Amino acid sequence: MERIAITNKAALVVNTLKAKHGDLVFHQSGGCCDGSAPMIFEEGDMYLDDNDILLGTVEGVNFYMSRDQFEYWKHTHLTVDVTEGRGASFSLEIPLGLRFLIHSRLFTKAEQAFFKTI
Repeated sequence: MERIAITNKAALVVNTLKAKHGDLVFHQSGGCCDGSAPMIFEEGDMYLDDNDILLGTVEGVNFYMSRDQFEYWKHTHLTVDVTEGRGASFSLEIPLGLRFLIHSRLFTKAEQAFFKTI
């Protein structure tokens, strides 16, 4: 079972960015404004520490979330998507006129039971 997934449209954007920038990392900090949106950076451009939790991998890109934000989202399955529009961040998709966003749903009972065991 997985905590994180990605739409086909968002996967195409991620692969375009990987071709241009190389290895990447997603991060969702939970800060104000666009800080609560998932952002994608070149690997090494985002400082990660013990406060960041690895939720999983989408399109070969690790997806991290700050521990505080994870407390709000730990009961949900997240799907990375993309939409037109410019976010106010340093995320790599912004120059393309796009921004990543998250769709969420509550875990099923089976998913809840699974994630309580790990």
